[in-house]
Amino acid sequence: MTEFIFLGFSRFHEHQITLFAVFLILYTLTLAGNVIIVTIIHIDRHLHMPIYFFLIILASSETVYTPVTIPRMLSSLTAQNQPISLAGCTTQMFFFVTLAINCFLLTVVGYDHCVAICNPLRYTLIISKRVCVQLMCGAFSIGHGSCPGDIHIYLPFCHRVVGHFFCDILPAMKLSCIDTTVNEIINFVVSLSVILVPMGLVFISYVLIISTILNIASAVGQKKAFATCASHLTMVMVHYSCASTAYLKPKSENSVEQDLLLSVTYTIITPLLNPVVYSLRNKEVKDALRRAVGRNIS
Repeated sequence: MTEFIFLGFSRFHEHQITLFAVFLILYTLTLAGNVIIVTIIHIDRHLHMPIYFFLIILASSETVYTPVTIPRMLSSLTAQNQPISLAGCTTQMFFFVTLAINCFLLTVVGYDHCVAICNPLRYTLIISKRVCVQLMCGAFSIGHGSCPGDIHIYLPFCHRVVGHFFCDILPAMKLSCIDTTVNEIINFVVSLSVILVPMGLVFISYVLIISTILNIASAVGQKKAFATCASHLTMVMVHYSCASTAYLKPKSENSVEQDLLLSVTYTIITPLLNPVVYSLRNKEVKDALRRAVGRNIS
């Protein structure tokens, strides 16, 4: 089998034009928002700090994996039965591993917050430029190294209709001619590690953060410290809850409608949350945007 066809949203035929318009708007906002964040952080020297370096990487990763899946989905909404080659399917699966990378990037951001709040006097010493690069490289290496996609894409396939709108691991395995129990176990174990290990590290970071905040005498100081973590906590809860539901739920609970809804959430909604949460809830980013707009107007 050298080509596949996505079933996508064909069962929602009467709503496909509406879905196309909604997804196109969200996709455009996602790309524009993440590009604006990267640009603003790059040009504004006030944002040349470790936390914003990590936000650039997070925004860039969101910008990478959405073009791999969303344009094909939009195309399938306007023209049915468009095939994708095995190489194209492999490419989608390879780049979609960015979802795993984001799990570790969010952990790195949590560690940054932990050091900033628990050990502020040594923050610049601990989170140096060298450490930032090492943490970023570690997140990318572990994220890509933990992807089981290569194991599954070389299975013998007897069917060509993928019950999804992109080549995700679980829908691809359903097309195989052979028993995929071993592959499913491998996928579950790897997914469990990719999700639970970062979640555990984030949990430890916030235990330390909360214990430090509670020891702050000033109510204003406590509020400011909690506000620092609010954006990150929002992203963590949405990202990990979607990933856990999508990849750790029992096979018997799988339904096409539920899978599509979850996939739309973590391929379209979650990447859009990054610029919204980190710009609208972040005073420094909003101030940088105002400065940039002011310079352009003047």
